[in-house]
Amino acid sequence: MREYDFLVVGSGVAGLTFALEAARHGSVAVLTKREAETSNTAWAQGGICCVADPEDSFDAHVADTLGAGAGLCDEAVVRTIVEAAPAAIGAMVARGVEFDRAEGGGFALGKEGGHTHRRILHARDTTGREIAQKLLAAARAEPGIELLESHFAIDLITTAKLDRAGPNRVVGLYALAEASGEILTLRSDRVVLCTGGCGRVYLYTTNPKVATGDGVAMAYRAGAQVANMEFVQFHPTCLYHHEVKNFLISEAVRGEGGELVDKNGHAFMHEHDPRGSLAPRDIVARAIDHEIKRTGGPCVYVDITARGKGFIADRFPHIYETCGRLGIDAATEPIPVVPAAHYQCGGVRTDVDGRASLAGLYAVGEVACTGLHGANRLASNSLLEGAVVASRALSAMLEERPPGGGSERFEVPDWISGDAHDVDELVVIFHNWDEIRRLMWDYVSIVRTDKRLQRASTRLQNLRREVEEFYWDFKICSELLELRNLVETASLIVESAQRRHESRGLHYTLDWPDTLDRPLDTVLWKGGK
Repeated sequence: MREYDFLVVGSGVAGLTFALEAARHGSVAVLTKREAETSNTAWAQGGICCVADPEDSFDAHVADTLGAGAGLCDEAVVRTIVEAAPAAIGAMVARGVEFDRAEGGGFALGKEGGHTHRRILHARDTTGREIAQKLLAAARAEPGIELLESHFAIDLITTAKLDRAGPNRVVGLYALAEASGEILTLRSDRVVLCTGGCGRVYLYTTNPKVATGDGVAMAYRAGAQVANMEFVQFHPTCLYHHEVKNFLISEAVRGEGGELVDKNGHAFMHEHDPRGSLAPRDIVARAIDHEIKRTGGPCVYVDITARGKGFIADRFPHIYETCGRLGIDAATEPIPVVPAAHYQCGGVRTDVDGRASLAGLYAVGEVACTGLHGANRLASNSLLEGAVVASRALSAMLEERPPGGGSERFEVPDWISGDAHDVDELVVIFHNWDEIRRLMWDYVSIVRTDKRLQRASTRLQNLRREVEEFYWDFKICSELLELRNLVETASLIVESAQRRHESRGLHYTLDWPDTLDRPLDTVLWKGGK
């Protein structure tokens, strides 16, 4: 058994921000199931929100966030996070993060859908990579942080599972060390989930392969509440190409003048919303879905040719170069795009300090549901949330349960594999993986119906039984763990969608087209109704 003051799962902006600040107060372990460089943060293109223009204001940023969230945001949470943005940006810059600068020396600010002002700080079109690389370099140089790469968190350990008296709380987790196959017992009174989202639960997604809903699934199995899992954001503009299936065409492209057009070059978004191509993502994704179904074409297009090659290559070098390698010259022709699963707006239910309903457990970033995003996330609020809530979570922990403050000492039993044997046919796992992703895409994507949801629910119930049998019969491997988490997360999305009898934000259903007057969260927990 290894003991740490702080145990962090995930190496994106949330996990690394927390770890760097927590290292001043005790020992920190950061688990990542792949290399530490692989995270949702590293894939983020657009940028991070911060009011930095004299003509902008916190009130305007709050109003834009509430508007995008379709009535389901927690206004107090929104204001807290928005007003903390300058301090969070200052901390990143102090750790070496370099955002693009304007001629006068201030930040170069971009604009994206749903925003009424320019307030997106960026590093060309690879902002997430810049943040992830600089924070990771700082973490590697910090002696108080132990990076456990290729260590897959299996399940949280709770006092209830250990049959200990008193209120249930998290006291650590079990993790698979990929290199050796050993299952480690990691003990801590402060566990922070920063595992990102669940985009890989869908057939088409902009997310990296690690985004399999691990944190939500673990928290739910341990007894924590999850909320609003029906709100899965589909990014309107994923590159449509047979060779590259998960490359994002940043919303910032539309913020700099790119227009959504059909195959004939007709700009169609103003027919769906007066804000045109800069409407919030839920509206744009549904409009594209409508146009594709209406015309029978495979995609629509983003046309930014009016800005010229010099501007496009300088502002969006990663996008321009990637498209160029695939034979698409963004300076002379529109870029083909389709919607794809992008962001999980629901998650482990927490307060603005990242505190989950289960004592000892915190969740920060995309894995969590703080109330910031409501029914639809405003573009570029995600990195901001991760950085701000990570700092607040540490402050809450230090106040409630400081390291060295008399934590109870007890042994946690090692993992027992029993009669389980090695997996003999991975094809079964891969088949179930593919089936989950396809049924979620066909039945639980941009436009839903009761019948489609019921079909998804019925099949997922069968798959859960199959996966659970497989889990107990065979020794642990990463493929099996991801499949287990995928089917759990998919089931939570479907059940949440079935409970929401209205259309709101990202949840649009033909059977319940109206929006209820009173917005309510969808809250699920194991054994709860």
